[in-house]
Amino acid sequence: MNRRGILCAALSAALCFAAAPASAQLAEKPIRIVFPYAAGGAGDALARLLAEELRQGTKRPVIVENKTGAAGRLGVLEVVKADKDGDTILLTPIAPTAVHQHVFDDLPYNPDKDLVPVAQISKFEFGIAVGPEVPAKNLKELVAWMKANPGKASFGSPGAGALPHFFGILFGKAAGVDMVHVGYRGSAIALADVLGGQIPMIVTTTSDLLGAHKGGKVRILATSDSERSPLVPEVPTFKESGYDIVGTSWYAVYAPTGTPNAIVERYSKIFSDALKKPELKKRLLELGLYATGSTPEEIAAIHKKDSAFWGEAVKISGFKAGKQ
Repeated sequence: MNRRGILCAALSAALCFAAAPASAQLAEKPIRIVFPYAAGGAGDALARLLAEELRQGTKRPVIVENKTGAAGRLGVLEVVKADKDGDTILLTPIAPTAVHQHVFDDLPYNPDKDLVPVAQISKFEFGIAVGPEVPAKNLKELVAWMKANPGKASFGSPGAGALPHFFGILFGKAAGVDMVHVGYRGSAIALADVLGGQIPMIVTTTSDLLGAHKGGKVRILATSDSERSPLVPEVPTFKESGYDIVGTSWYAVYAPTGTPNAIVERYSKIFSDALKKPELKKRLLELGLYATGSTPEEIAAIHKKDSAFWGEAVKISGFKAGKQ
């Protein structure tokens, strides 16, 4: 080989060597799961469990990004504005994508147009619990007590505009009682006031009530799903107790509208297959969540139905957050 041939061969080898790391780096670009709330809670733990399952399913690195602010809306907006390539997806509870459009006047995104549902991940229900000063042992007795003591017919929730707030109002309407809502900044503070006798009852997630219920400090009288909660199977549902109301919350994955359908279907299958694993189901139950999984079409139908349900509940409550 002449000198020119040797130089060309060497240059070609050098270029290939230089290009290889760049190609490898491109292939290793991480998928982002945006979770629109702070680290540390059940939803954040769920996001990190899903990240590992998606990593295994795609053979790519996956990171969880906690994009907090505006009760979840900033995280949703982050995903709405992201590239439509499957590299950024959203894990969120129901509120920012199926409820907030009924609550806020100027939501900066349209969840029905800007997001495509990928899969339902899990669901959870609410419970109503009474403190030690309320003699009721079931919902019928609670309603009788409230009607006999109308000035005491108030309930706490984790916050004004949260789903437990709206569910409590629905229960009051079904029971024929004008229940007064007291909003708190989180379940723990509301529960403390129930224990202290400042308010007689609370509506919040069953998992947030579990410790106090099992410790005999409060009594969960009913749960809000169509079937009994596996966390407290001894407690009847609202429907079993004679009040035909069912309302749950859930976590789901979304992608920006325009994401290729093949990617949406692939991610949906990865998540739904993972949620059939007994060990993952067990881990979610420890977080107070019940593994579901779904096709994109199934979660789209759930999203539509529950958005209409909670939209009507918001309307009945008369609550409006106004402009952000």
